[in-house]
Amino acid sequence: MKALILVGGFGTRLRPLTFSCPKPVVEFANKPIVAHQIEALVKVGVKEIVLAINYQPQTMMEFIKQAEKEYGVKITCSQETEPMGTAGPLKLAEEVLTKDNESGLFFVFNSDIICEFPLQKLIEFHKAHGKEGTIMLTQVEEPSKYGVVVYEPDGKIKQFVEKPKEFISNKINAGLYLFNASILKRIEMKPTSIEREVFPKMAADGQLYSMILEGFWMDVGQPKDFLTGTHLYLGSLRKKAEDKLATGDNIIGNVLIDPTAKIHKDAVLGPDVTIGPGVVIEEGVRLQRCCVLKGAHIKAHSWIADSIIGWQSVVGKWVRIEGPTVLAEDVTVKDEVYINGSSILPHKSVTTNILEKGTILM
Repeated sequence: MKALILVGGFGTRLRPLTFSCPKPVVEFANKPIVAHQIEALVKVGVKEIVLAINYQPQTMMEFIKQAEKEYGVKITCSQETEPMGTAGPLKLAEEVLTKDNESGLFFVFNSDIICEFPLQKLIEFHKAHGKEGTIMLTQVEEPSKYGVVVYEPDGKIKQFVEKPKEFISNKINAGLYLFNASILKRIEMKPTSIEREVFPKMAADGQLYSMILEGFWMDVGQPKDFLTGTHLYLGSLRKKAEDKLATGDNIIGNVLIDPTAKIHKDAVLGPDVTIGPGVVIEEGVRLQRCCVLKGAHIKAHSWIADSIIGWQSVVGKWVRIEGPTVLAEDVTVKDEVYINGSSILPHKSVTTNILEKGTILM
């Protein structure tokens, strides 16, 4: 089997982190977002993965080389010369997706999605109904914000309804698909939306089925959802791989710490904290609901919540940061500064308090 991951886009929703690297390479729970997907695909026998990209291709090429070696999978980069929507990239990669693909099947993922990836169940369900495509659905609390999916008891999709004013379904497209190669005949070589142009026609032909996604699901493409996704992911880890989480008198709830990080015994971490490689956390620091990326340094007695601390950033002593705040790469926060719900662009120095939420320091 093969797979295509829709990387695309300029990562605007996850700025300022994406000023330094493409969104799929931003570390989520200490692994690039897209690496979680690649790992899941390899586990079910995918041998070749296409990354459909149009932004910062050189940075992606560096990641591809590392991922091929680590996961033992061939990764092909398909670069768009113009935005091709969510269906156009499939047509662009048609030769790769169909060549030497004995199963005649391929996955398609949106690159922002984090979940438990029950891909083996998806394969079995897809083969059982025998039609052209299967999309995974997830349940949401407020379906009026989304396009919802209406389906029959056996999973056969009846219709898609955009932002319904009255309740008709609370299931939405989860951004994970499995297709027969024949779907490529439906797509022209032009910018096309798979959700708005291809799926409704497949449903009308009785060729599109749905499967409910078990466990958590989150689109982590913006900071607030990135932090919520971290909470859900760590909760899942607690149930399935508890030994990967940190323990100790200074750990509260679910905390993930890279073994190369240096954490002072008097720093208190958690709940819902991830600490990346080479991070230094000094005495008296208090962290909760936050992600600290590679090489960051948080000095003594600082308090941080609901925030993402970018690569190589330095937070001074007695600093207080409340969220959602994002420090990009190589940001310096001076001692005793207060930051409230702000975005700080790369290589900046914060020397005075930022009191107004939504501030962007450029």
